[in-house]
Amino acid sequence: MQPPVIETRPNEVPDLVEAPLQVLAPKRSQCVLVVDDKIDTVLLLRELLSSRGYTVHTAGDAIEAQEAIPRFHPDLILLDVIMPGKSGYELCRELKSDPSTRLIPIIMITGLSDRDDRIRGIEAGADDFLSKPLYPEELFARVRSLLKLKEFTDELDNAEAVIFSLAIGVEARDEYTGDHCARLAQYATDLGHHLRLDYDSIVALKRGGYLHDLGKVSIPDRILRKESGLSADEWAIMKEHPVIGEKICEPLRSLRNVLPIIRSHHEHWNGSGYPDGLRGAEIPLLARVLQVVDIYDALTTSRPYKSALSHEDTERTMREETRAGLWDPNLVNEFFSMLRRQRIAA
Repeated sequence: MQPPVIETRPNEVPDLVEAPLQVLAPKRSQCVLVVDDKIDTVLLLRELLSSRGYTVHTAGDAIEAQEAIPRFHPDLILLDVIMPGKSGYELCRELKSDPSTRLIPIIMITGLSDRDDRIRGIEAGADDFLSKPLYPEELFARVRSLLKLKEFTDELDNAEAVIFSLAIGVEARDEYTGDHCARLAQYATDLGHHLRLDYDSIVALKRGGYLHDLGKVSIPDRILRKESGLSADEWAIMKEHPVIGEKICEPLRSLRNVLPIIRSHHEHWNGSGYPDGLRGAEIPLLARVLQVVDIYDALTTSRPYKSALSHEDTERTMREETRAGLWDPNLVNEFFSMLRRQRIAA
């Protein structure tokens, strides 16, 4: 018989009246999901972890666990190896292969001491192991260690979120671009799929759609929003934004695949671009992908100094510019081939 789903929370600190900007609000207690079909183990872990201030949710099998994860967003999962239905190994493998859950630390609980069983757990992606019978101090030490690691991961996610918010703020400074970044992210990921690029490259293209012009945060409004042509000095300042954007994102390892996009999306196939004057295949592939969709969106969008071109006129213009040496000929062909397929499918 499967144990009922049990939920406990440590005593919550009462809200403070009129706390300015919630500076004094209590820190969210970390959440642990216990997945085990044995009621005695569930009750023991619930009692031990709750005594240390953790919020505890439980599930009796893999199906209940998969329903609980998007509801409770656990910081850590304690997962039994042997359960009815899907095993702990199978559930661990699925969670670690899903981008939305793969960063959740998993401790596998097993009564098996055979080395082959541990190897199976490692291959499934388990972060640590606990052997039955459970010893409280060992449990606390392993939980504390992995939750600290999860805190570091969350801090990186928060830093990344700040950078993305900054990029949206940069876009908002130009009232004429609208949802330019969102459109670029969609065009770029569509083209990435069309080219059959790997998962990490497609994620980088989506992020690059939002972050490619992040360096414009340093460009004064008088230059960024100028409707007439830029002077030589103003143009020199504008050309610094790819390098500035790269420097802003460089500290985050999670954005390392996006850096070449940010730095090189203004390079030209014939070497006439900036900031490095790269030529042909010297320009990183993902930067070339983004610049093709960037040009398409720019030409099909109205600006104070120009009207939006039709799809047909945009294709004609981009092919002329490609013959003049600005864009990767193969990627331009692939992009318009993709758009034709989308229109037929629609």
